[in-house]
Order: sequence, then structure tokens, then C-alpha cells
Amino acid sequence: MGNAGFARLQELDKQFHIHPFTNHPEMHAEGTHIITRAEGCSLWDETGRRLLDGLAGLWCVNVGYHRTEIIEAVREQMERLPYYCSFFNTTNQPAIELSEKLASMAPGRLRHTLYCSSGSEANETALKLIRAWNRLRGRSAKNKILSRTFSYHGVTLATASLTGLPTVNAPFDLPLPGFIHVPGPNDYAARTPLSAEAYGRWCVEETAKTIEREGADTIAALFVEPIQGAGGVIVPPPGYLAALRRLCRDNDILFVADEVITGFGRLGRNFGSEVWDLDPDIMTLAKGITSGYLPLGATMVSDELAADLLKPGYLAHGFTYSSHPTCAAAALANLKVLEADRLVERVRDDVGPYFQQKLRGFVGHPAVGEARGHGLIGALELLPPGGRAALKPDMALGARAAKIARGEGVIVRGIRDLIAMSPPFVISREEIDQLFAAVGVTLDKLWR
Repeated sequence: MGNAGFARLQELDKQFHIHPFTNHPEMHAEGTHIITRAEGCSLWDETGRRLLDGLAGLWCVNVGYHRTEIIEAVREQMERLPYYCSFFNTTNQPAIELSEKLASMAPGRLRHTLYCSSGSEANETALKLIRAWNRLRGRSAKNKILSRTFSYHGVTLATASLTGLPTVNAPFDLPLPGFIHVPGPNDYAARTPLSAEAYGRWCVEETAKTIEREGADTIAALFVEPIQGAGGVIVPPPGYLAALRRLCRDNDILFVADEVITGFGRLGRNFGSEVWDLDPDIMTLAKGITSGYLPLGATMVSDELAADLLKPGYLAHGFTYSSHPTCAAAALANLKVLEADRLVERVRDDVGPYFQQKLRGFVGHPAVGEARGHGLIGALELLPPGGRAALKPDMALGARAAKIARGEGVIVRGIRDLIAMSPPFVISREEIDQLFAAVGVTLDKLWR
């Protein structure tokens, strides 16, 4: 396709396509970027230019692009049974096998899975199951939900209410009643004199005060990302998650681990809940379950919750695409790739530590206020000339830096005044060098 063909696509995009999380006038003034193909950790755009994907699509292409194992599994399933629902006492082989596989992988008591098509739907499902469970136990008043500032749990009405980001809440007059945000452990944003560990303790204390004020008998659950991803790659300080988990147990509050980003190896373990021994009552999954090759979300619940929810007989929840056979086949193939190539171990022992070493090499750069991360995910807080004192609201240094980085041949994500990175697990050390070399040029240009 020549330049005229791409110009036509850009015009059609401008006329008919609404993009998620996008400034449309700004985008169309420059022309939409069109990605045409991908391989490994690389993408090619409409100009034929290669870009190193430092974000794994949207935190999800864990096994890299163009894995023939997944492509072939999808093709074979499409030929055999492209779709059938799991309503009407019916299901399909890939969905059954995937459920067994997840039960064998998941931490603790999580052995039962209900499927959907996204992380938002997985968290929405969790919210409904929590309400149903408390109703069955005769305590419908226990219906308030806690989540944290800087959290991201989705964009439906309910999950956007869970999300602790004003940019997601405010334009839609959210959160809805009954959703309460407690402090997330972002000591950098708080500009606190406390250490990260001490600030984490303060956050737990404030959460305890909220529970006491609202009444534990009115609070159903706390939703927690082991690492807060889209909120800025906020890594929990030592002791924080363990204390938060104890607080939930002490107050009979369900603990929901949102592992949409951290699930399936990004932290060097299958799940972040294993890293911090969280023993969640519910765990929500998406993204890395198929490495983004097809849409799939999952809500896993404990044996206790499953027994209570299924005992009455009829569970009136689910979606047309719940347990979609082709998506389940993609997930099974993806999990086989992770295991066969030992990619989770690779993140833990090789590319993860190397990535963190390179990331922390920017500590002390005048354009960097903080470097943080774990495994194969990380972020750099950005500073303008003049340092942190010169930061102003709406400077959007993250977006500016991401645009510069793209010009240098790499894709990172701009969030507020930071950039985030989470490349595919198959990234080589040489590609990590390339990623951070471009980041270094970006920081130098941002500082000018």
C-alpha cells in the first residue's frame, strides 16, 4: 500500500473511528499512526519504519509478536469450532482445559473460573459475584467497595468507579455511590517526608480508619493490583501488602487481586500474589492470558465462594463470549509457550534483573525524579529544567517524552509526568540496551 493508500486510511480513521484514551484533534492534526505488521519485539508503521515495542502492546504481548504456536492453535480451533456459547448446559473442550490449567497455576484456594473478554469485565464480574455472595449469606448491607488512589481496574461504570484516577472518574461524574478510595502507596506523588516503608504503613492506617468510619459490616471487598500499573507502576513498599491483607482478614473483607497486568509472569512469578503471598479470595486476569492475541478475561474465585454461589442452582451472570473456544485455545497455546520457553524464569533470572539495572542507571539524571519497577515493568518520573520545584499541573511530560521516544524508534507509555515500560518477555539484552539508549536520548531532549 502506497502513501496515498495510507493517507486515505488516515482520513477514514478521522471520519469514522473513535479511539480509546486519545486526544482526537491532536492525533488527527498529525495523522494517525498505523501499525502494519509485527515480529518478536518489533512493530512496523505505515512508513515501513521499525519500532521497538517497549510496552508489549498495552502491557500484554508477553510472548512477543507472531508466535506461530498461537496462530496455528487459533487457526485449528477456527476450523473445528470457531464459536459456541457456554449457556444451555453446554461448553467446549478448550474452555474446560483452560479452567483446569488455571486452577493448577493459581495461588491458594483459587480453582474456579468465569470467563469474559477483558479486564474491565473480569472486575465487573468480581463486583457482581461479591454482591451475590453477601446476599446469599444474608448481609446485603455489606456492599461498599474499597480501592486505592492511582489504581486502574477498568472503564465500565462500576470498574471506572473502582479506578482511582481522576482522569477516568471526573469526565463521567464518577465514582458511583458505595465506591471508596483509600490512599495508594505512591510516596513520590505524595511528596511526603516519610520513607516509602513508613508511608506504606500510613496508607494502611488510613485504610483502617476508613473501615472503622464506614463500618466493617458495610464493606464487602478491597481491590488491589499487586503493582499499580496504569496508575504509574507503583511498587508496594516492604510490609505494605501483607499488612493490607491482614487488615482485610481481621475485618471480614474480601481481598481481590487484580492481576490483569501482573499475571502470567511479568514480575518473574506466574502471579504477583505469589510474590507477596497474598492468598486472594478472588483474582482477575486478562492481557497476558493470551498475550493479547485474542480478547479474554477471567475471574477466579475461591472454593468457599464458588460453593456458596453455585449451591442455589442458577447463576444469572455471563456474556455471549464467556468461554469462547477460540480465545481459550489461544490462551492454552500462549501458556504452553510460556512454559516451553521458560519465559517466566527468563524474566526472573535474566532479562528482568538486566532491565531493572538499566532502568536504575538513570537515577541521578537531571530529568529523572525517581526510577521504580520490578521484574519486567518499570517507570521513570520525569522532571523539567529547574527540577521538581518547576513542575506544574498539566505539563504532561510523560506524553511529551513518549512522543520523543517514538521519534527515536521505541514505544513507551506516557502517564502524567512519567514514562512506563513493560516489554515482551522475549526481549534480548541487546534490545533492552536499544530501549534504554533511546530513553536516554529522550531524557536529554526533554531537558533542553
